Amino acid sequence: MAGSNEAGKADALQPHGAGTLRLSRPVLLLLVIVVLFAALVALYGFDATAQATVNGLVAGGYLGLGAIGLSLILGILKLVNFAHGDLLVAGAYFTILFGWLGLPLVVAMLFAMIATAALAVLTEKVVWQPLRQAGAGTLQLFLSAIGLALVLRIVSSITIGPIHLGTLQAVALVTGLVVMAVVGLALRFTGIGKEMRAFADNRALAEVSGINTRRIIDVTWAASGFLAALAGILYAVAIGSFNPNFGVTLLLSLFAATVLGGIGNAYGALIGGLVIGLSQEWSTLLLNARWKPAVGFALLILMLLLMPQGISTSGSMSACLPASTASSPSACS
Repeated sequence: MAGSNEAGKADALQPHGAGTLRLSRPVLLLLVIVVLFAALVALYGFDATAQATVNGLVAGGYLGLGAIGLSLILGILKLVNFAHGDLLVAGAYFTILFGWLGLPLVVAMLFAMIATAALAVLTEKVVWQPLRQAGAGTLQLFLSAIGLALVLRIVSSITIGPIHLGTLQAVALVTGLVVMAVVGLALRFTGIGKEMRAFADNRALAEVSGINTRRIIDVTWAASGFLAALAGILYAVAIGSFNPNFGVTLLLSLFAATVLGGIGNAYGALIGGLVIGLSQEWSTLLLNARWKPAVGFALLILMLLLMPQGISTSGSMSACLPASTASSPSACS
């Protein structure tokens, strides 16, 4: 514990050999982004690069939120949820429904997120919990996720110099970044966040330590649905239009962000979403916009060749057992 704290403090710059320093992966990635930004400015000018960067941050906001929810399910429940993209669609359509009922936009968005969270928990109770109790294997769960996705699919402006950021885009950008930061802090410092991390690391040990694993599963699905709804709403707000199939289109980028950040690592998904969003929007300076998804996956392959474990230093959320439920002092940092 003391050793891990010291290692965490020295994470950004770590000694590596005599007279040399080794940069941590997030710091190295930040330096690469800065160098790429400078190169794009030199090639295409500041105005075009800055506009693409703003668009990339907006995209990174909703991709990061969607990737967090997907990563929570993958990291905690070990389930590849192909229906996650359709939860984004549900959030957008719930917002339209509540708006049609006469609710203000902000209230309609809040009710839509709650409704989508309830929908996610409902799928756990109706689909995933019975499958787990029946001992379903990976293939059965995989096919069930695809089938569930098909079922869900049925049912003013701000200008700063040359950079244009629509009012709703600005709301989407700020909301996405703020919520991502709040989720990261909640996972690290709140009791339920620590229990979720402990469950993700070792379910059997979490149960022995007194953690209510059934509650953790329900909270995980609710959080995933809540974040998916918000991501879908922010996407619709930022783009200005959507259709029932946009969840499938975004799902590929969400998986890319999840894998890039480190499979099952919610913190890495935050960074992965922003990196994918920036890379896709920067690519429009060079290529046709229809190639954006391909650029995201090309970056994913390149990053995994250089960093096989993803951006994060470990493949899962660091675990901790609360002192109130464990026989030993808390292992959380």
